Formats: sequence, structure tokens, C-alpha cells
Amino acid sequence: MNCIVVDDEPLAREVIKDLITTQPKLKFIQEFNSASKAEIYLKSNTVDLIFLDIEMPGLNGLKFAESVPVNTFIIFTTAYRNYAVESYSLDAVDYLLKPIFPDRFAKAVGKAISLHKLLLKEDSDLPDKTKNFLFVKADRKYYKILFEKILFIQGLKDYSLIYSGTEKIMTLLNLKTLHKQLPLDKFIRVSKSYIVNETAIDAFDNNTIYIKDHQIPIGKVYQDDFYKQYIDKEI
Repeated sequence: MNCIVVDDEPLAREVIKDLITTQPKLKFIQEFNSASKAEIYLKSNTVDLIFLDIEMPGLNGLKFAESVPVNTFIIFTTAYRNYAVESYSLDAVDYLLKPIFPDRFAKAVGKAISLHKLLLKEDSDLPDKTKNFLFVKADRKYYKILFEKILFIQGLKDYSLIYSGTEKIMTLLNLKTLHKQLPLDKFIRVSKSYIVNETAIDAFDNNTIYIKDHQIPIGKVYQDDFYKQYIDKEI
């Protein structure tokens, strides 16, 4: 995991950088003495993990954390206990009090690495055929969704909506990424904007699939694949 350190105190940055060198799965790439500089950096660079101080001149760490991409993990590093509750509401991996001890640092990094592995599985081109569920990150939580519960997935411009019974979960994963995680013998791409669970289909005609109260259009370029995968199988 590549990581950056954001802290206005030079000595604090040095301590954290030294701790990073003890973790073989971490790669230090940059340090910043202000959150505003780190914010600019994130606009054009991908970062897996941020070690982030809270009380800094100008933009503080908590406000900065609100703008951090959802797939970038945060470990807060601070001398103050009173921000702990607020930090976890921002989905921080951990909250480290200064002075930071090596064993506590290692524990926090271990959490971040585990979550990062989960994200990598989401982006994998090879679905695990033994799994009957997927994990998606939404609302700063990880949701476990059983394949059999998914009715269909709608792709919108910057996110996707997973319809599961009466529940609807919004995730920043796109349709292409989600489709890779699904069993291809059960889920069919029927248009640029929809993937359906074939076991959830109640009815269909030439142009539309009906699932409960939902009407899902079948794209013209997807009709042949739909007929081959679903209709031919059922006949």
C-alpha cells in the first residue's frame, strides 16, 4: 500500500516515517505539512493510506478527511483524545494517540491492509467461484450482499445502485467492476445501465424485463446475449 503522512510538526512526520519503514507492505511516497497541500496532491494522485494529524493550521484533519476518496484509508495520528468519536464517524481505520508505539502502529496498519485486500478482490478480473456473496463499500461501510438476494443492478454516471429486495445500496463501483464479481451464469448484462439476476425475472417481452415492480429496458445490442443466456436455457 502506498501512503502519505500529513502533519504540521516535522518531528511527528519523522517518527511516522520511521514506523512506516518497519512495515514491509507499506510504501511511503510523500509527506505534507498541511492538509491543504495534501488535498491538492490527492486531486492528481492515487493514495491507499493517509496518516493524518487533526489539529493543524488552516484546514484541519477532520475537515480534510471529508473530501478524501472513499477508497483511500485514513489512520488519524493525534495528541488529543477528544476527537476519537468524530474520527470514526468519518470511517477512519484507526485513531492513534501520540506518542505512537510500534505495536499499536502495527495493529492499525494490519487493519488497513486487510481492508485494502478486500478492495483489491472487488477489482479483480477473476471472480471467486466458491463465494456466494460480494462486499461493496457504501456510506463508509462494507456491506455483504448475497448473490441470491440481488434483483438487479443499475449503473448511473458516477455510481451504481444494487437492488436487493426492498433494500437499495449505492456504491461508487461501476457496472463493469461489479459484473466481474458476479457469477456469469446467473447475472446478465442487458443494457449499458443494467445487470439482472436471471432467477429474479418475473416476465419479459421483446424490449423489457419485469422484476417485481421494476421495468428494465433491454438494449438492442444486448438482446442476442439475453436470448442465448436466459431464454435458450429456460426452454
